[in-house]
Amino acid sequence: MRADLHIHTTASDGRWTPQEVVERVRAAGIGLFAVADHDAVDHVHPAAREARRAGLAFLPAVEVSARLNGTGVHILAYGIDPDHPDLRRLVETNRALLDWVNEETLRRLARAGYPIDLEAYAAYQHDPSRGGWKALNYLIDLGICRDVRDFFDRIYVDPYRPPDPPFPHPEEVVAVVRAAGGVPVLAHPGMSLRKQGVTPETLTPFLESGIAGLECYSPYHDPQTIQACLAFCARCDLLVTGGSDCHGGFAGRQLGIPPVRLEDLRLGPLTECILR
Repeated sequence: MRADLHIHTTASDGRWTPQEVVERVRAAGIGLFAVADHDAVDHVHPAAREARRAGLAFLPAVEVSARLNGTGVHILAYGIDPDHPDLRRLVETNRALLDWVNEETLRRLARAGYPIDLEAYAAYQHDPSRGGWKALNYLIDLGICRDVRDFFDRIYVDPYRPPDPPFPHPEEVVAVVRAAGGVPVLAHPGMSLRKQGVTPETLTPFLESGIAGLECYSPYHDPQTIQACLAFCARCDLLVTGGSDCHGGFAGRQLGIPPVRLEDLRLGPLTECILR
C-alpha cells in the first residue's frame, strides 16, 4: 500500500478541499493518507468522512508550530482527537501568533512606503483555493510580490520581517498532543535543521522533549538525510513516517512524492489510530 502522511488542505495553506484531497489521493493510488494542516484541525473530520466513503485508510493529524533554541520547527501530531480542548487552544493560540506576524509585516511595509491600506486588508476576502494565506495573496494582488518564493526572498526579510513568534517549546506541544490521544513526530528534520544539519546531536533535544518519531521520508531530504533519520530512529526505537507535504499545487510539492510504501514506515501504535 502506498502512503502519504503529510497533506495540506484549504484549512491552512493548501489549495484542495477535503473532498478534492480524497479524489487526488485515490487517483494517485495512495491507500493510506493523513491531512496535517498547519495549526488547524477543521478539516480532520471532513477528510475522515470523505476517506471512509472512498474506501481509503485515514490517519487524523495536525502540524503544530513550535520553537526550540531559536529555531522554528513543526511537529506532526498523529492519531489526535481534533476536538480535544487543550489541542484546540494550542492551535488557536498558534494561529493568533501567525495572524500577528502577517499584520505586523504589513504594518512594517506600510511604514516603509509600500501602498498598503490596513483597513482594506481587514476587509480583503482571501480565496483559500489559491493556496497560501490572506496576507500573501493580498500582497500578490497589490503587485508587491509575485508569488510565495518572491515573498520569502524579498519581502519577508529585514527590516520588514517581524520578530519570530513565541511558539511553544516542543515539550509543551508533545504534552498537549499526548493529552489529545496523539503521537508526536518531528516533521521534515532536514528542513527544520538545515542550518545545523541532521545528526544525533541535533536530534537528541527533540528526543528529550518526548518526540516519538521522525518524518524520515520527505521531499526536503536527500538520500543521506533519509539514512541519517532512519539510523537515529533505529538506534532510539522511534517511529518512522513519511509524506509529500503537498499543498495541492501551491509551493510546488507533488502528492505522493517521495514514493512511500507502508512497509517503509514504522507506525507502531499509530496502526491502532488508522480509520477505515
